[in-house]
Amino acid sequence: MQSSAISISPSIPHLKPLQNPNFQNRRLFSINSLPIRPSLSSAAISASRRLAVVSSLSDESSFDLSRRSSSSRFDGLVSLPSLKGKKPSDEFVVKATSLPESADADEPPKAISRTLELGILFGLWYLFNIYFNIYNKQVLKAFHYPVTVTLIQFAVGSVLVIFMWMFNLYKKPKVSAGQLAAILPLAVVHTLGNLFTNMSLGKVAVSFTHTIKAMEPFFSVLLSAAFLGENPTPWVVLSLLPIVGGVALASVTEASFNWAGFWSAMASNVTNQSRNVLSKKVMVKKEESMDNITLFSIITVMSFILLAPATIFMEGVKFTPTYIEAAGLNVQQLYTRSLLAALCFHAYQQVSYMILQRVSPVTHSVGNCVKRVVVITSSVLFFKTPVSPINALGTGIALAGVFLYSRVKRIKAKPKTA
Repeated sequence: MQSSAISISPSIPHLKPLQNPNFQNRRLFSINSLPIRPSLSSAAISASRRLAVVSSLSDESSFDLSRRSSSSRFDGLVSLPSLKGKKPSDEFVVKATSLPESADADEPPKAISRTLELGILFGLWYLFNIYFNIYNKQVLKAFHYPVTVTLIQFAVGSVLVIFMWMFNLYKKPKVSAGQLAAILPLAVVHTLGNLFTNMSLGKVAVSFTHTIKAMEPFFSVLLSAAFLGENPTPWVVLSLLPIVGGVALASVTEASFNWAGFWSAMASNVTNQSRNVLSKKVMVKKEESMDNITLFSIITVMSFILLAPATIFMEGVKFTPTYIEAAGLNVQQLYTRSLLAALCFHAYQQVSYMILQRVSPVTHSVGNCVKRVVVITSSVLFFKTPVSPINALGTGIALAGVFLYSRVKRIKAKPKTA
């Protein structure tokens, strides 16, 4: 259903002289100067406020100068008071144009709906990430085989991806050999990034691993400058100082510190940021039409295929019930937590890409910084990790630097003048 509103040209910049000699006796009325009865619809009142003066009053104008009803109603929409003592030519009829009823009325509900949807996605992103780190740490603390644990996570993710493709829950992509060759380097660094993260989580506290991983912006700037020729702005360079200083301060005072966990987290930073650089440098134009979720799904399956033989070679087959029982572990408990960790791992990455499709990269980066704060805080509370005041200060400085970096990286460097 459509409501009607008044449409009158707001200005008269190109009036042509009229041939009618009685034109000088006619008057132009501003619609805002005429009282309108309270019975008007809100849409008509809102539209009338945006009107200025009548564009022209020629004999061929859209305003009918000769038509006048006893009740002074025009087209059944606009009521003007009776103008006693005026000639019929002193009045005009306003014709209405149709506007969609939802032109303004639907905007607030849509905005609220989008905001609510985005808030739910951010909440799920943080929730899945928290539970992934908790379950994953519990598994790695009891089962000291990070390569096998990483393979299980990719295996569960691959099963979910194939399930969605088979039942058309998500469109199955048509990938050529050339596209697979272009995606392969991304799958390699994605595999290594998650493997190094699990190796670090198995050695040090969750909070410390994520504090070190706060240095991702530093490696992003370094690799982008080295391989893409993207020189950072002075503001970006300055924002990296508190990140590096905060991580160094937190590392010195970390109770669970060991070099294996430290360097594994650092290697995770390098590989994860290498993936971002390769996605810009290696991907061909055909992949530009591939959305992020599809690309992530393909990388997940490829990572499982790449890591399976490496796992057997490095750690053998260790996830069998017989081996787990021989190690004195609860088989059902270990399987359950490994499955939950893998589901949360795949879920939070899927939700992360869904958010990235709805917001700008800067907003996503700020959300990722907040997510790291939430994960560190929740892991400290859950595992009762001892944190000294200086360690907390260093972590806070590093995270503040990450937040600052996410804000200032929008500032573009001024072009050099000749």
